[in-house]
Amino acid sequence: MKDFRHGLRHGLSIALGYLSVSFSFGIMSVQAGLTVWQTVLISITNLTSAGQVAGVGLIAANAAYLELFLAELVINIRYSLMSLALSQKTNERFGLPHRLLAAFGITDEIFAVSSIQPAKISPPYLYGMILIAFTGWVGGTYLGAAAGTLLPMTVANALSIALYGMFLAIIIPPARKSKGILVAVLLSAAMSILLYYFVPVLSSGFAMIICSVAAALVAAYFFPVAHEEESA
Repeated sequence: MKDFRHGLRHGLSIALGYLSVSFSFGIMSVQAGLTVWQTVLISITNLTSAGQVAGVGLIAANAAYLELFLAELVINIRYSLMSLALSQKTNERFGLPHRLLAAFGITDEIFAVSSIQPAKISPPYLYGMILIAFTGWVGGTYLGAAAGTLLPMTVANALSIALYGMFLAIIIPPARKSKGILVAVLLSAAMSILLYYFVPVLSSGFAMIICSVAAALVAAYFFPVAHEEESA
């Protein structure tokens, strides 16, 4: 219980941040034509802000299942890498069942907080952090979706802008520190604009996939991550 309470404390700030972001997601989903409970179900079964936003946009655009699958794969594949990296940080109590269960709740913020812990992390610690973050995400989604059905359209549109502010907050700090990330962001944005105006027949989902993969490949080729040489 001590580790569980420790995880709850560390996850509280994450939950508060998720509450405001998922509120905007709830409003956006209702505006796209989903019901309140459909929106909440998406947040219960998918704990990924960028993936959910992209998914709802593709659903609203009547995208094909293949397009939806590929877009979500490109956006969310980073969680597999995070889970693999975090597996090196877990203690001996983390058997396969715990790993499979905890993998559902790994997000960027939970990974970041877990990875900086000085000691090995235990299942109760990670479950505590995931539980409170999950509660904040689902709770905010419900409140936003419910508010989206009641608020005037102008107010709902204004509140939904917060979601795009979150994306800017994610990309601007690392882009200021890394030339490779800055190039990837600018290249992806430029390609998206070009595809939108010059290839209008291309759906938004496939455009997102092309821009993301191409920008990542270019950045990886010209700005590879330098590995520190191991000292003898």
